[in-house]
Amino acid sequence: MPELPDVELYLHALRPRVLGHLVERTRVASPFFVRTYDPPLSALDGRMVTTLARVGKRLVFGFDGDLFAVVHLMIGGRLRWRERGAAIPARLGLVAFDFAHGTLLFTEAGTRKQASLHVVRGAAAVEAMDPGGADVLAMTPDAFAAALTAENHTLKRVLTDPRVFSGIGNAYSDEILHAARLSPVKLTRSLTAEETGRLLAATRDVLAAWTARLQEEAGDGFPEKVTAFRPEMAVHGKYGKPCPRCGAPVQRIVYARNESNYCAACQTGGRLLADRALSRLLREDWPKTLDALEQAKRR
Repeated sequence: MPELPDVELYLHALRPRVLGHLVERTRVASPFFVRTYDPPLSALDGRMVTTLARVGKRLVFGFDGDLFAVVHLMIGGRLRWRERGAAIPARLGLVAFDFAHGTLLFTEAGTRKQASLHVVRGAAAVEAMDPGGADVLAMTPDAFAAALTAENHTLKRVLTDPRVFSGIGNAYSDEILHAARLSPVKLTRSLTAEETGRLLAATRDVLAAWTARLQEEAGDGFPEKVTAFRPEMAVHGKYGKPCPRCGAPVQRIVYARNESNYCAACQTGGRLLADRALSRLLREDWPKTLDALEQAKRR
């Protein structure tokens, strides 16, 4: 799922291409992608894009006439910039915005079709779609600590809760917690003041560094490979690979359709976190430490 650095990357690429330009027409290949009917998507035809913004993980296109298109790409949604009038891809295509100098395509890989586009009137309607998470890059340390401890949950859960913090998902929360040397299952109210400060610094550093890095890599081009798995990441998607800090193998916790990656040596004092399904299966045979895991592998 595109997260704060990825959405900011799209905004960086979209601004010189669509701001101040008219959408000549809209085309729909997947009606399910368009979740509203009043105003219809066709109400954007002939209107100028006047603003571009991010609300959490959502992209917000502002148009003259006080109309807005709010796009949530979810897991498989992506944007493509093509020549004017380009065909909407048969299997992945959702919607096209045709401009005089090019076409913006909305696509979605996979079969679940979770991406969405809402056309709404007025800024208040956009604000109503905001989950309410705070912008960590703009928060004071006290505000960050208060948001973190409002409820007593695991760090992984709180960091990825869009009602608490804006724009952080599975990938960058792994990177943040690794940078902060904190366990993903540590409870928020058990943090010391020093650990809270370390987490805030790591959150800001990781998000800012990746935002700058992605934009620098894209340059003037339109990003074609927006992905949650990047070779330069420390732990996310790196199960079994060596931690870049200490060399220990990266571990994981699998739950539902997601997994959390972490370094046991750097983040949990060498303790392996119990994977819910596998630890139930192995019960007392579940290795509790890295040393126990290595011994089990040698049997």
